Amino acid sequence: MTLHLTQVSLTHANGVRALHNVDLHIGAGEQVAIIGPSGAGKSSLLNLLATALRPGSGAVEVLGEHAWQLSARQRQRLRARIGLVHQAPPLPPRQRVITAVLAGKLGQWGFAKSLLNLVHPLDVPGARAALARLDLGDKLFAQCQQLSGGQLQRVGIARVLYQAPEVLLADEPVSAMDPVLAGHTLSTLCRHAKEHRVTLVASLHAVDLALSHFSRIIGLRDGQVFFDLPASDVDHNLLDGLYANEQLQSPPVPVAPLSVQIPRC
Repeated sequence: MTLHLTQVSLTHANGVRALHNVDLHIGAGEQVAIIGPSGAGKSSLLNLLATALRPGSGAVEVLGEHAWQLSARQRQRLRARIGLVHQAPPLPPRQRVITAVLAGKLGQWGFAKSLLNLVHPLDVPGARAALARLDLGDKLFAQCQQLSGGQLQRVGIARVLYQAPEVLLADEPVSAMDPVLAGHTLSTLCRHAKEHRVTLVASLHAVDLALSHFSRIIGLRDGQVFFDLPASDVDHNLLDGLYANEQLQSPPVPVAPLSVQIPRC
């Protein structure tokens, strides 16, 4: 089992309970979408899986390791095997795109090599190839401040693709993109996961994208798993319950396109 959470709870420093008694089991090579209303705990769950947050109780097992029973150095090595795509990638405005992408390997390179890379990019072809998969090959030497929000999100994804992790976690990775580009980007992530047998877990606000691209859907509500089902079993009633009491109407179950059916992960 690649990702294994047992009775995990998490309360943030401000007293807000993010997760409560979560059990979650995701096998190697699975592709899973997490959906749910704002504040449901989706980002907290992904950060727990990335070992960026420590649970208040329960056990977190990632890639066969009990993350919080490891030493700090061992946990750092584990993190190098995990890729996390942020909704708003932490990219310095004046940093060049190529440097941002190559930073995906910093957890695997030594200090001297990482420092040299800041002065002289060490793998131009590798960075260009990762960006080209997301239609950003022409932005290789641009500064991050010259890019749109959607382009910055794709740079963040390219960095994780270049990292080549065994577990790829994505927190609202396409929220700044138009629907067509979002669909294309998720297809790229899913294809990469299949080709390299990477375990992919993505939180998504757009339910239609989750159901179109992922075969397993986890609904999270009030910090607990509301349902964990194949996408084909997620219907209007489940979505109404998941998004109950939201000010906006719950997202509809999408109708398959008339001409093209997007393959699921």
